[in-house]
Amino acid sequence: MLSVCGIDCGSCPSLNRECRGCQAEQGKVFWTKQYGIEVCQLYKCVAGNKIINFGQCTKLPCEMWFALKDPSTTYEEHRMSISDRVKRLITK
Repeated sequence: MLSVCGIDCGSCPSLNRECRGCQAEQGKVFWTKQYGIEVCQLYKCVAGNKIINFGQCTKLPCEMWFALKDPSTTYEEHRMSISDRVKRLITK
């Protein structure tokens, strides 16, 4: 199961504990509270553009992807994560 941004939900330790996946949660996933937002911005973008996931987006990855960096990761880890997620989305 992939999130709208290509995260492999099946390998996430929070799946079925804190989260059922972004589609099931309608973007209101567990980690949004710690950043003071109600809905993941990437989910909002997908929903607003009426697409299923970013694999259908012609701007993949856009600047928003690079701006939404988990503060616990390095810049290199963040870029690698984006690369991995894009690969999952376009090969799905």
